[in-house]
Amino acid sequence: MMQTDGYLLDTRQTEEAEHFSAFAALFDPTTFRHLETLGVGSGWRCWEVGAGTTVVSWLAKKVGPTGRVVATDTDTARLASAARPPVEVRAHELGSHEPPGEGFDLVHARLALVHVTDRERALRSMVRALRPGGRLLVEDADPGLQPLLCPDESGPEQQLANRLRSGFRKLLADRGTELPCGRTLPRMLRDAGLTRVHADAYFPLASPACAALESVTIRQIRDQLVAAGFATDQEIDRHLANVTSGALDLTTPPMISAWGRRG
Repeated sequence: MMQTDGYLLDTRQTEEAEHFSAFAALFDPTTFRHLETLGVGSGWRCWEVGAGTTVVSWLAKKVGPTGRVVATDTDTARLASAARPPVEVRAHELGSHEPPGEGFDLVHARLALVHVTDRERALRSMVRALRPGGRLLVEDADPGLQPLLCPDESGPEQQLANRLRSGFRKLLADRGTELPCGRTLPRMLRDAGLTRVHADAYFPLASPACAALESVTIRQIRDQLVAAGFATDQEIDRHLANVTSGALDLTTPPMISAWGRRG
């Protein structure tokens, strides 16, 4: 969730690379497992929506020189290093722009729908870009299923962590940001006309990447948390020290992956 037109985390901050690195460490293994199961291989034509460099690089190796990977995002600056065959980088606004082609064997979007007002339209756009029999894999978080940072709220430090997470969610709500709701993905894929729809969820707990993600997130929003009265600077310093110490069993909202085929 980035601060452009109301998003909270500013991609222009120096922590951007650290933020994306933590996301990749947490969720790339699950994404790659699903893509392997879907059969991505030599010669495939893929559209990576809201692209991350690690997924784009993985797809490029899988499809090889006879394949194609179209990597799109509203801001393509961080994709510059991936822009070489078989990867083509394009600026694209999901939900308002037409798909960057058609006849794709695979369309994949991870944490992309949170930036889109009309999610149904965005899904229809991705489905329309598939060839008959092509696969769509969409992955989104669901903070409502697990809103706590420390599920085991065993003491004051865990209580502080959960209070800061609650403040983060309120800041998002105050800006009008709709929190992603991964639980709706299977129904949305069926409504978009896909068949053989399945889904599962990944719920990390006590991972070093959870701590890395929490640390960079709090550093990005500490001024907003303090200004809104959710915490003092001293409390945030204490929380960051607790995160660094490894004493907290941190988690993230579960990442729900849903996939299906175009008939």
